[in-house]
Amino acid sequence: MESDCFSRINRLPPYVFGIVNDLKMKARQAGEDIIDLGMGNPDQPPPDFIIDKLCEAAHNPRNHHYSASRGIPKLRLAICDWYRRRFGVELDCETEAIATIGVKEGLAHLVWALLGPGDVACVPNPTYPIHTYSIILSGSDVRTIPILEDTDFMENLEGAIRLSWPRPKLLTLSFPHNPTTMVVDRSFFEKVVELAKEHQMFVIHDFAYADMVFDGYRAPSILEVPGAKEVAVEFFSLSKSYNMPGWRVGFAVGNPTLIHALTRIKSYLDYGMFQPIQIASIIALNSPPEPVQQIVGMYRSRRDTLINGLNRVGWPIEPPKGTMFVWAKIPDTYRKMGSLEFTKLLIKEAKVAVAPGIGFGELGDNYVRFALVENEDRIRQAMRGIKRAL
Repeated sequence: MESDCFSRINRLPPYVFGIVNDLKMKARQAGEDIIDLGMGNPDQPPPDFIIDKLCEAAHNPRNHHYSASRGIPKLRLAICDWYRRRFGVELDCETEAIATIGVKEGLAHLVWALLGPGDVACVPNPTYPIHTYSIILSGSDVRTIPILEDTDFMENLEGAIRLSWPRPKLLTLSFPHNPTTMVVDRSFFEKVVELAKEHQMFVIHDFAYADMVFDGYRAPSILEVPGAKEVAVEFFSLSKSYNMPGWRVGFAVGNPTLIHALTRIKSYLDYGMFQPIQIASIIALNSPPEPVQQIVGMYRSRRDTLINGLNRVGWPIEPPKGTMFVWAKIPDTYRKMGSLEFTKLLIKEAKVAVAPGIGFGELGDNYVRFALVENEDRIRQAMRGIKRAL
């Protein structure tokens, strides 16, 4: 059958990260020790009490039936309680909260429910790929908004909205931001909400790194802004905060119209997460903050080790205040190579894998992203390899 039949797939560009993964695997098959700082895949297990609850729940025969696609009631209640404790945001667990099989699933399905051919949506550039490709897969058009350090994001966003026809129906954001590690304050979201209301535009905020913050910074929720629920939903994931990436636990809260749309489309597509995972997630969300603080402390220590190492080899980078990444501008001598070729160089000469910035959008091509997913000894080893390569 002709490949032209696959119209949605044909709109997708080549997967840059697949090229890097192939190079990494070939080097390892050849016996080379590659330190993988590419994918943001936590390397530690969840706290024991979460695993213990999963095992306990899995021994109950009733928990092996089909579950609820929007999440069991006690999980949705735990989600709302968590938001009230963390951000002072009151939510209705029946109409303003839904569990998802990770953030990628929920976000993509919400975009598909909201957008169709002829619609326009705005996303930062660079950004996490699903924010862009969910729009492409819906058949809609993307307007990218520069989000680099030498640009005014809000000014660029307002200009894009006014110059677009039809007017954008959706804006997708994520702060602390992956990959750039940029952080914002509450006043930023106040402007976003005001702009969204003015132009009758919905906002999706991917809040996956809400807990991954350092040096006294506190990440605000967009839902803290009065009236935000009129236009916005926010996604959160247990992947990073609780070391649960493979469990695929996420949720969305906020605007009831969007939550209803996601509930309806998911009811046709899945039966929800394995129920013991949902039960263990309730325990995670209701737990004291200390386990998450320990995980954040580990990432802070790894961040400092990596930043200090880069500074010593003549690659100065400002320490990020959020996420589990370091977004590093490629040294001047190598910048003309572009991020993909520079990444290949690091794999070959330094034995270190990173994520090329081009994979997050064309405006990321002067950067690479380090993920803090190796222990400090391995990070120091990576720095020695980079020193040799550069």
